[in-house]
Amino acid sequence: MKFISNSLKVASVLFLFFIVASCSSGDDNGPTTAPIRTADDVRTDFQNLAINVGVNDLTLESIVAGQFWNFRIIVPASASSSNKVPLVMRLHGGATATAPNAHKSTDCLVEPGFANMDAIIVSPNSNGLQWYEDLNIIQIQALTDMVSSYLDVDITRTVVMGYSDGGNGVFFFSQYYSTLFTAAIPMATSYATTSQSGIVHQFAKPIYAIHGSDDQLFPIETTQGYIEDSVAAGSDITFVSANGLEHFNSCVYVSYLQDAVVWLENTVWD
Repeated sequence: MKFISNSLKVASVLFLFFIVASCSSGDDNGPTTAPIRTADDVRTDFQNLAINVGVNDLTLESIVAGQFWNFRIIVPASASSSNKVPLVMRLHGGATATAPNAHKSTDCLVEPGFANMDAIIVSPNSNGLQWYEDLNIIQIQALTDMVSSYLDVDITRTVVMGYSDGGNGVFFFSQYYSTLFTAAIPMATSYATTSQSGIVHQFAKPIYAIHGSDDQLFPIETTQGYIEDSVAAGSDITFVSANGLEHFNSCVYVSYLQDAVVWLENTVWD
């Protein structure tokens, strides 16, 4: 999948968000403007959420009144102010399918994959949009900031991971928002690392890419070629072929994700 090579700035993204989300068709006098909430409003509401040990399915009003983020936060019992834990930002697949419970699909891959790591797992809903679209860029930035600020997160150990569309989002955030996370784990995806002008992108943070050898949607040869080009340009990318695995059953990739956790702890965060 190719993306337009334009690194969005936070201010411009927020401006676009205001334009898209605040204008609606009102009465005969023309468009009306929805109330804009401040970032402090959102932070206050986040702090007032009941977030307990275990699985928390939450809804938070965004910076525009009436626009909501739905997300899951899983908190390990070991997390405390004296024992900060890693943060996993999980981006689900099938991003353009409007599935109200997509962010809750953590049980077959993400939870067992990170079972050996006491981590806070955040799983937002894409709201039917690709992860690289403006509204989701804001959501991921905001959730990462608030979870890191108000929960017991070790900010030196943060990783973004995702499968299929989620994997494309992982590459996108690794390319354009590299300061958000210290590592990335894209799975079963295909992200063109060469721009339309022929420049091969070098990623700033280490990446562990997992891809099924029998992937029907994204041929492994294409994905591996993109990654090899980026490695040649200086990127730190480990590429792992999941032998015999296809695209439409993410649950069977658990052992490969567990290997990625070992890589995180022994190579990136050691």
